[in-house]
Amino acid sequence: MDNYGKIIKDNLARLYKNRPDHLAQLLPGKYQNEQLIFKAFGSTCRIGTGGITVGDKTESGVIGILISLYALHAKAEPCIPTPFKAYREIPNSMPYAGAFASHTEQILIPHIDKIEDNRDLIFEILNGETGTGSEGGDFSFVVRPFPKVQLNYIFYRADDDFPASATCLFSNNALSFLPVDALADTGEYTSRKIIDIISSRLLYP
Repeated sequence: MDNYGKIIKDNLARLYKNRPDHLAQLLPGKYQNEQLIFKAFGSTCRIGTGGITVGDKTESGVIGILISLYALHAKAEPCIPTPFKAYREIPNSMPYAGAFASHTEQILIPHIDKIEDNRDLIFEILNGETGTGSEGGDFSFVVRPFPKVQLNYIFYRADDDFPASATCLFSNNALSFLPVDALADTGEYTSRKIIDIISSRLLYP
């Protein structure tokens, strides 16, 4: 078992040792065949004592760690979307801020036109909708990699004065549901998912 697999196994052991009452309601999700089921990164995920599956595949990488951490941090507190926060505004985010900007935001810049053209598909898969417009940008939208974590993406196209840019903001209380380093990874893997969607190469059907 690799390090990722061991972390997932340890997280699940902690989860089932002290499993909260009504865990499915806290995520929210549902129980079926002794498995906890909810949506993550646009796919159906299942958590059981034996591991995590996403779609029809066993998940033993970073996505599995994030899903296990989200379950470990389940609580009755609702998602409070606004005001959205920049990653650097989240406490203790400084060590991860550079990687977040590179792996979550800058990675999307070459794809801005195609992202705009495929917003409906992105919304369908990642439970998203158009932004309010108050965020600025040429266009923006909100997606949900986890039921209680929202990401607000804001895009500017290149013009004569400024280069293209992409910004990713977090729902106001996202830190209640994942640790700060896991939030950075959540941003990265959501951006990767967006690129997979627009490239018609879905990681998880």
